Order: sequence, then C-alpha cells, then structure tokens
Amino acid sequence: MNTNYVPGTTQRTAGMYSGQNYRGGVLVADDEAAIRKVVRMALEKDGYYVAEAEDGAQAIHILNEGEHPMVIDVVITDIRMPNINGIEAIKYFQRAYPSVPLIVLTGFPDIDLATQLMKQGITDYLVKPVDRKKLTAAVVDAIASRQLNWFA
Repeated sequence: MNTNYVPGTTQRTAGMYSGQNYRGGVLVADDEAAIRKVVRMALEKDGYYVAEAEDGAQAIHILNEGEHPMVIDVVITDIRMPNINGIEAIKYFQRAYPSVPLIVLTGFPDIDLATQLMKQGITDYLVKPVDRKKLTAAVVDAIASRQLNWFA
C-alpha cells in the first residue's frame, strides 16, 4: 500500500486493521523520495505501518494530525532537510512526544553530531545507505525501548 502523505487524509496499511503482522507505526522524514520509498518498503514488508514526510515541517504536521500521535511508535529522520531540518524536528518531537523514540538516518556521517544526539536521547544513528537488517533492528530496538519506558 502506498503511504505517501496526502493532506487531509490518514492512510494505514491493511495490517493495522486486521492485526495480522502489525508490528508498529513509523514516521519517516527525509527529503529524498527514493530513500523514503526504500525505507517504507523494507518496513512494510516486516509488518510496520509507515507514514512519510518530505521535511521536518511535514513530519510535525503528520504526527500532530488525526490518529498519528497514537499509532506512531518511532520517528526516523534525516538531518539535512529543507524548511524544518532534522535537528529542529528532533527538538520538537522530544518536547511534544517525549515517549516516541527517534532514529537519525543521514547521508552525512558526523561522529561529533552522532555523539551529541545520542547523549540527547536519540535511540540510534544510522548512515545511508543503511542495510535493511540494521534498519529493522534499530526500529525493533526503538519500539522495545518505548514499551519498556511505559512500565518504568
């Protein structure tokens, strides 16, 4: 199912309704459509609902609309994006949705930035192109950490 964002609509995968193979919801914010598509396809194949945003502003809008605050279990964001960049979006998500784990997926690896973001609570820092197994493992770990935090 194509989950490209269309203003005013909420799209879900069939697994969300049937309960079959539904593992959680992921919001992917990246200005590169090809990256969003690859991530979406990999995660949907593993049973995740995936919403897409082309920048931080759209990611914030999507997370704030409809049922998204209840169904998004993890946010994956690029750093370098137009309008609202990944750093600004991360700050917003940490304030507005502190229980939602954040994963950075960037094409510009920076050890200092990665260290700083991890200290600020980012769950994982991945570099493009990311291996599918590493991506899904990061999402599994992020969702597991969120569920553990519910009981803390």
